[in-house]
Amino acid sequence: MYDVMIIGAGVSGSACARELARYKLNICVVERAEDVCCGTSKANSAIAHAGFDADQGSLMAKLNVQGNKMMEELSKELDFEFIRNGSLVVCTREEDRRNLQALLENGIANGVEGLRIVEREELLAMEPNISDEAVAALYAPTGGILCPFGLNIALAENACVNGVEFKFDTEVLNIEKTDGGWKLVTSNGDYETKVVVNAAGVYADKFHNMVSDDKMTIVARRGDYYLLDKTAGKHVSRTIFTLPNEFGKGVLVSPTVHGNLIVGPTANDIDDKEGTNTTRAELDEVTVKSAVNVKNVPLRQVITSFAGLRAHELGHEFHIRELPEAPGFVDCAGIESPGLTSSPAIGCMVADIVAGILKPEKNPDFVGTRKGIVRPSEMSLEERNELIKKEPAYGNIICRCEMITEGEILDAIRRPLGAKSLDGVKRRTRAGMGRCQAGFCSPRTMEILSRELHIDMSQVTKSGGESRLIVGTNKDRI
Repeated sequence: MYDVMIIGAGVSGSACARELARYKLNICVVERAEDVCCGTSKANSAIAHAGFDADQGSLMAKLNVQGNKMMEELSKELDFEFIRNGSLVVCTREEDRRNLQALLENGIANGVEGLRIVEREELLAMEPNISDEAVAALYAPTGGILCPFGLNIALAENACVNGVEFKFDTEVLNIEKTDGGWKLVTSNGDYETKVVVNAAGVYADKFHNMVSDDKMTIVARRGDYYLLDKTAGKHVSRTIFTLPNEFGKGVLVSPTVHGNLIVGPTANDIDDKEGTNTTRAELDEVTVKSAVNVKNVPLRQVITSFAGLRAHELGHEFHIRELPEAPGFVDCAGIESPGLTSSPAIGCMVADIVAGILKPEKNPDFVGTRKGIVRPSEMSLEERNELIKKEPAYGNIICRCEMITEGEILDAIRRPLGAKSLDGVKRRTRAGMGRCQAGFCSPRTMEILSRELHIDMSQVTKSGGESRLIVGTNKDRI
């Protein structure tokens, strides 16, 4: 029997796992996908929100501000990319100034530091490509950008190193009460645990409703994005938000930590919780709304589009608590934006709840640091040459767009919770994320995966499951 089983290996589940690893507990994370970071956590704005827009007094507001404050130190401990670039909420109509002032006051009440309103002249000095209609903006210096894959993978790897077990390709089918706690019926057998943490993203309502008569509804809210080439990455230096008005919330325009430009998202509620397809209508909406606050967005530099799903709870609030009607069942549900920012604080809150239930001892051997994958492209020429002398694989470029080496890909596969697919390699190294979008490097990456995992090339997948890239027999070999 496990002490704790966590459903979901997204950023919330992985944060919970890492914080619970600080205790002497037998912990297991079950994930239906083939890797961590395969749901909401992989497809979002990659923003560390300052916390000025969440409702005063809400759990969402509290954890957003706490998580934002934790992010910089956490990025140093776990070695993932984070930049505190600041954000601007742009007002384009004089009659909307009262809304800008209200947002300022709300942020101050939430405990966001450094908030102030900047007028047009200062705004233009900060962001020359701001809209000609802009009259003022709310400036939040604590806003930031990060790598969502990097954060999620770092949390999970650190949890794993500290003894947390991960079971992939394991879908939870049912949850049953037992004398000692709970039984999870999965696609790979049954498991018993004293405590369940429900961090299942858009499916968290499904598991909540298995154990509670107080039903929860989570809607999949789809957001479409454009990702632009690095040649467009300096079009703005801060994250540019639209001031919400009667026409909606709009879309953001922001640099990424890797030097690209991201534009989006839309917000459309859909019935299909697997509906991550982009649509022409939603991408057209991104095009139109991005121009409201930022002029001349170079959309001809788009290298890909994608869509992600947010786990929208109808009350627009995080649900993090032990259910009184189901002792030992802890919800970590309704984690939509600003869930990525809040995740470090969410992990701490859930760990405190579980510790209150189980009363565990502290783990004296907990290791709170982790080193990420070595990046030769970020080294000096002398450092790179020295590395190649020791490990020649770092001198073999596999992905030319992002200058990713064989050594980095080998590290991604061999490290704790290593990559097992093309997408797993991509999220850990950025191989395939450049201008050609894996058009040239995929075959070489597949060869490395085949060799390292001791599987035939035909068994290498894009993202696990049935997503094989080689199907059938070459007629020339018949």
